Formats: sequence, C-alpha cells, structure tokens
Amino acid sequence: MSHPIRIAVQLQPQHAEYATLRDAVIMADEMGVDVAYNWDHFYPLFGEPDGMHFECWTMLGSWAEVTTKIEIGALVTCNSYRNPNLLADMARTVDHASNGRLIFGIGSGWFERDYDEFGYEFGTAPERLRNLDRDLPIIRERWTKLNPPPTRHIPILIGGGGEKVTLRIVAEHADVWHGFGDLETITHKISVLEDWCKKVGRNPDEIRKSTGWGMVKPENIEQADALVEAGVTEFTLGFDGTRLDMPGLAEWLAWRDSKR
Repeated sequence: MSHPIRIAVQLQPQHAEYATLRDAVIMADEMGVDVAYNWDHFYPLFGEPDGMHFECWTMLGSWAEVTTKIEIGALVTCNSYRNPNLLADMARTVDHASNGRLIFGIGSGWFERDYDEFGYEFGTAPERLRNLDRDLPIIRERWTKLNPPPTRHIPILIGGGGEKVTLRIVAEHADVWHGFGDLETITHKISVLEDWCKKVGRNPDEIRKSTGWGMVKPENIEQADALVEAGVTEFTLGFDGTRLDMPGLAEWLAWRDSKR
C-alpha cells in the first residue's frame, strides 16, 4: 500500500489571539495543506510559560466549521484528560462537523504542569501507557455504538517512539504513526514498528509514517528525500503564535507537488 506524500502544519495554540489562529488554519486550507494539527495542552510548552493558550478540542470544533478541505486533528490528544467514551463522542461530533476530515491523534501524555494545574493524577509513564492501551479499544467500541456513527473510519494517529509498549499499541490500533528524531532514529523506529506488526498480524504498509519537521527552511527539503526513502510520507511543520504566517510552507508544498 503506497501513501501519497503529505504536508501538515501544527498550529501550536500558544502566544496568539484566537482570531490569529483561526486565520492561520483558513490560510493553510486555502494553500492546499493536507492536515492542520494543534496540540492538547493547557499551558505553553515554550516561550512565556503563562502566555496565551487555548484548549484543543474546542478549537478543532471551530476549525471544522471555518475550513472546507484540510484534514484536522490534535498532535496529539492527551489520553489522561477525558473519559474515553466522552472523547470518542467528541471525536465523532468533530468528524461530522468537518464532513469527515478528522484525524484522531492521541498519546499517553507527558506535560506534568497540565496534570498538576488541572487536577489530574500524573502517575508514572508506564501507568499512562497502560491507560492508553486500555482506553483505545473503549474509544473504538464507542464509535460503533454512537447514533449517528462516524462519517468514515476515523484515522487514528498515535504519537511516540517507545519500543516496548508504544509501538506495539501503534501496530494494533494506528492508521498513522508520528515519530520524532533524525533519519537514523526514524529508520530504526520504523523497523521496530514493522517487527511489532508481524507479531500482531498487521500489514505495516497500512500504517502511514509521519514525522515532525520543525525546521522549515527550504534547504531542509533535501533531507526530507532521505526520510521518504525510509518510508515517511507525512511531514509536519510546526508554527507557534509568533510564526503563524508560516514561513517556508509554500516551498514545502511545491516539493510535495513535485513528488506526486
């Protein structure tokens, strides 16, 4: 199974007024970007720690209404913050509001300040992974019970590179794997993921491989070619509230178009 090369943007919901973020996702839609992601945190991850910040899923509901073509999702939802049945219903609703353009990105969570400030139990990384492992089947089952059901098979994106647990969960549940690191790291993680797919009886080619690409200088496009050779077909460019004019994006879209 071959996947087309896709360019995504992560419009990080920090350090900007909401109107600016809304204008940015509309611009990405008009430019032909394939996916717009936000993230699921309650405070900025860098810059002024108490700077402006907005909530993930409320924003996705808005994006569903102000865009027409671009797929939307969280990179990624924190599994700890919402009951899995509720989260499934939220996702189904955004799926309908967007006419079937939602990508359901999820991970086990890691940003301790979010947990402490909003009253969630932080626990340990293994506990959070066990909870994700427990909750994904609940989410998928709830989608089969909702009326109306989702408009399509909602693609599940799982972020993370843990080789003992996370990549096994990816092999069992994900349509998209999002990983981080240089070419050597990504290549190795894809190999581990393929091993897990064999163990769980999954065709690894069914899973689209995605990576973050925060450096958006045009010259980095040459490095992207090697990642494509390794199996990556989705590249996410990150922009926070200080860069929502998305510098370098047009060059990446032109590179994508040249590969199609």
